[in-house]
Amino acid sequence: MEMQHSPSSLEIGMVSSSHEKPNRSQRIRNKSSQFEDPFLSEHEPRLIYINDPNRTNDRYEFTGNEIRTSKYTFITFLPKNLFIQFHRLAYVYFLVIAALNQLPPLAVFGRTASLFPLLFVLFVTAIKDGYEDWRRHRSDRNENNREALVLQHGDFRSKKWKNICAGEVVKIHANETMPCDMVLLGTSDPNGIAYIQTMNLDGESNLKTRYARQETTSMIYDNAYSGLIKCEQPNRNIYEFTATMELNSQRVPLGQSNIVLRGCQLKNTEWIIGVVVYAGQETKAMLNSTISPSKSSNLESYMNRETLWLSAFLLITCSVVATGMGVWLFKNSKNLDALPYYRRKYFTFGRENRKDFKFYGIALEIFFSFLSSVIIFQIMIPISLYITMELVRVGQSYFMIGDTRMYDSSSGSRFQCRSLNINEDLGQIRYIFSDKTGTLTQNKMEFQQASIYGKNYGSSLQFLDLSSRSLTRQCLSLSHFAESLRQSGRKPKVNVDVALMALLNQLLIGDERLAAHDFFLTLAACNTVIPVSTESSHDLTNEVDDTGAIDYQGESPDEQALVTAASAYGYTLAERTTGHIVIDVLGERLRLDVLGLHEFDSVRKRMSVVVRFPDNNVKVLVKGADTSMLSILKVEIGDGVYDSLHVKIREATENHLSAYSSEGLRTLVIGSKNLTDAEFSEWQERYEEASTSMHERSAKLRQAAGLVECNLTLLGATAIEDKLQDGVPEAIESLRQAGIKVWVLTGDKQETAISIGLSCRLLTQTMHSIIINGSSEVECRRLLAEAKAKFGIKSADFGRDSQGTEDLYHGDIFKLRPSNGHLSESAVQNFELTGVIAGDKSEYNEKVTNFDGTELALIIDGSSLVYILEKDLESELFDLATSCKVVICCRVAPLQKAGIVDLIKSRTSDMTLAIGDGANDVSMIQMADVGVGICGQEGRQAVMASDFAMGQFRFLKRLLLVHGHWNYQRIAYMILYNFYRNAVFVLMLFWYILYTAYSATLALTDWSSVFYSLIYTSVPTVVVGILDKNLSHNTLLCYPRLYEAGLRNEGYNLTLFWITMLDTLWQSLVLFYVPFFTYNISTMDIWSMGSLWTIAVVIIVNIHLAMDIQRWVLITHLAVWGSIAATFLCMVLIDSIPIFPNYGTIYNMAASRTYWLSVCLIIVLGLLPRFLCKVVYQTFWPSDIQIAREAELFKKLPQQLGSRPASDIS
Repeated sequence: MEMQHSPSSLEIGMVSSSHEKPNRSQRIRNKSSQFEDPFLSEHEPRLIYINDPNRTNDRYEFTGNEIRTSKYTFITFLPKNLFIQFHRLAYVYFLVIAALNQLPPLAVFGRTASLFPLLFVLFVTAIKDGYEDWRRHRSDRNENNREALVLQHGDFRSKKWKNICAGEVVKIHANETMPCDMVLLGTSDPNGIAYIQTMNLDGESNLKTRYARQETTSMIYDNAYSGLIKCEQPNRNIYEFTATMELNSQRVPLGQSNIVLRGCQLKNTEWIIGVVVYAGQETKAMLNSTISPSKSSNLESYMNRETLWLSAFLLITCSVVATGMGVWLFKNSKNLDALPYYRRKYFTFGRENRKDFKFYGIALEIFFSFLSSVIIFQIMIPISLYITMELVRVGQSYFMIGDTRMYDSSSGSRFQCRSLNINEDLGQIRYIFSDKTGTLTQNKMEFQQASIYGKNYGSSLQFLDLSSRSLTRQCLSLSHFAESLRQSGRKPKVNVDVALMALLNQLLIGDERLAAHDFFLTLAACNTVIPVSTESSHDLTNEVDDTGAIDYQGESPDEQALVTAASAYGYTLAERTTGHIVIDVLGERLRLDVLGLHEFDSVRKRMSVVVRFPDNNVKVLVKGADTSMLSILKVEIGDGVYDSLHVKIREATENHLSAYSSEGLRTLVIGSKNLTDAEFSEWQERYEEASTSMHERSAKLRQAAGLVECNLTLLGATAIEDKLQDGVPEAIESLRQAGIKVWVLTGDKQETAISIGLSCRLLTQTMHSIIINGSSEVECRRLLAEAKAKFGIKSADFGRDSQGTEDLYHGDIFKLRPSNGHLSESAVQNFELTGVIAGDKSEYNEKVTNFDGTELALIIDGSSLVYILEKDLESELFDLATSCKVVICCRVAPLQKAGIVDLIKSRTSDMTLAIGDGANDVSMIQMADVGVGICGQEGRQAVMASDFAMGQFRFLKRLLLVHGHWNYQRIAYMILYNFYRNAVFVLMLFWYILYTAYSATLALTDWSSVFYSLIYTSVPTVVVGILDKNLSHNTLLCYPRLYEAGLRNEGYNLTLFWITMLDTLWQSLVLFYVPFFTYNISTMDIWSMGSLWTIAVVIIVNIHLAMDIQRWVLITHLAVWGSIAATFLCMVLIDSIPIFPNYGTIYNMAASRTYWLSVCLIIVLGLLPRFLCKVVYQTFWPSDIQIAREAELFKKLPQQLGSRPASDIS
């Protein structure tokens, strides 16, 4: 969908048509777009009459299918664009200045010259905005004029997208794009299955399955389309859809699997037919196309603070000038006509001779003097700085994107800069909040081990090459099994356990064999994976022949790994429809009728499917997280012997789960239950009622699931390996050395997270852990207090904390423990658990001293965070977490991830970065100061919500330590330099005004004042801001601690600002007084003096910049010295225009030896103090960066850093 790939897609939500008349659907859409409710109420559904668009749109005027992503029209462009631009207060400020300069009493500069800077900025921005909007118009026009087949007069005929409306029936062929949101009525597949690709919607490349209800297939063959759909009002939620269809007096439930959304493409399906329910701006794609939260950089906030200081200084200087003017006028009020600076009458030739000058009185003259001073000193507030920062950030982003060392060849993804406002923040990150799965790990799941009936399988894994029809010697006797494996078309290379294969080859007799049978049936059936025949992808019937090759399509890598594993062990998922599934069990086909499916959700944390076997036996197959599954297992059997065996199986399974987790494996528990007729009838009634409900359908489905997801028989557990990405341990180690704290926020269980933390060097064996696993607010409060007391962590409210400690140690002796009352052995074996093993107060006092300087690690689970992330406990967690070197949060929900980020962001000024790869990381990414998305296996939703995107976690090391350091140093210096550059010019004018009776007289021409910021000194600033670097990337990567310069604000702080202002004051005095005393007794006119000042100030500020440049390249030389040459050239051109009062000035001055000597003297005297201070400071108090730079220049770095790379990306 072309729209989604254009820049306009980011702004769709902000520019929905405002010219259409407001109607009911639009008002409701505005409400629903705020996520207040997925649908309004059961009594206000949207009514869609199938194949009757007139009746559908009769009651309410639904929006058409025409979209508009552009901001402007030809008529509204100018006023609307100017309105948007003047949202910047700096532009308003300069507009006021330019307007004041148009008034005769305040006309300090020429009226045209005063408008030029603002008009130039507005014009350039308008051209850029206009070009971008023209591209949006072109994209919209192409999108709206595309054609689709619409049922018209009994036949499908082409119709433009923009003319399609709700209620019409549309036919889409393979590889075509959906023009609107449609409910499926039928497909080319006899079972009503369609495959779609949602990359244009959510960025995910894997195919999704959608189903047409079996009740609607007759419409397709009879060509009789009728019925009524009651659906929810338009909303942004692309993962839910609630509707019912009334068809032949039958009420059919519709859900998310029955709707295809605008922008999706039809794949592996010949055709589909659907009815339009949402069109145009009301489609979910358009409602989701909004701008991500805007972020501003940390340095920019500091810059605004300094701008306030400069504004105050501007008011002071203007007040001094106005006060001086008032005093001067009062002293000379009687002889103003005779004084050279101020006359009440004009003494000139022409019509103005002897006419009265407009004298407004002393009070008004003081006021006008103040305003005139504001106009003269206006560049004290640097308008050019905003433009310069934008240009520099664009240049920096260009080089970051072009850095080949951040290109991921495995996925073909390059680095992306999705936000240009916060490049410099990359150099000041203190906290990194990272997801685990897909971020630290590869998210490529491999089935490793299984616990079945209390026995562990996986230690005897053998590698089998099924494509060569050869098995290991142990399996040669299983010839028929090997043949079935070969014929079923599994992937050619798998890992299987020989002992488990032998068990599965036995007759289906005995509890252990039956448990293994149900175990693999659950793996094959309890999922949403679809088997795809790779040999017949264009005409897919979803039924795989015996000799066909199978590829599994699924939204979850975990599910695909489990289904592939089941297939490797002889349980091949061969066919799936909405009503049944077919599993090839060791060469024999088993058809299971699907009576209901409860998909995984974050509340239940499990998934179940109710199936009927050929013998009419009904069974529920369930898989889920251990925390949610172990609590719903069967407790009492009745038979003492069997009950004892069941307890042993459960204990063995729990031990296996702990062992798997300690190895860093992802675990799931498998269970099943035979349903009685009464249980099935009760569930079926509740399930059908919930499925057709238009109100709180999800909650009702959870309640229905609870009827069958109970008293389960434990079958076993699975262990899936998710390997670490390459370079993760080294990256984390470097980031920690750089002074960055890395926190891991994951949904995995505690032992798995600890194991991964150890393997990626986040945790070390010498660390002391603090484990918080509370099951209530009281327990969490106690655990936090114990931990703080144990390690002597002081609270912000120390008095209250000490009182809590006193109360805590009067009573029972507590231990820090999980909610089940004990710590797992695996955690103790792999990680030294010394967190708050309680004792008396004397023991506590001893241990406080013993733990001084000890590195702490905090491990906390999501259940505890439910109680802790309240206002009264947040501060306790903050005190504890910030005292720890490492924090790992386990079993956390997406909103809890955002809450942890906000915990740090709202209580400190430290910069935060969140990095993740999935949709569950979006809230965390948007909450952090900097959000980084990983282009991983879980789609691109995290990338779409991020500020920066990359292919691997290891690139974060280079992004922060190299590009972050460079960007921060460049932008920080650029801001200071811009303040200096403008302030030295203003102060030079200020000293001159003090010697002109505080009048608004200027020695510089109007154009020289205007060109100073725009031409004379702007280009070097941009070039240095993009290309300069104090250290090579090799040095920065070898010595990560150099990154701490940004954490300490060494590049920009208030002290540096005031030191710069003192240097500015000195240089301005030199600039003014050297020519003043040199030509004090000469007859030089003010234009000649102004010419000298213009040349001198341009040269001194450019040499000032040259003294600080760390890396000289050809373009840097051209920018710095070319700017000086350009200044001379412009002055020659301006002084060559006869109508200007400074005509010929430069020619006379350039011939004077005194002129050039004065310029040289100004440069030496102005820059000498700065030079001496730099020499002394860098000699006796060198910074880490200076030491590393000297070592780099003098080749004193380690041998591996000596060679300069062929291409050193800036």
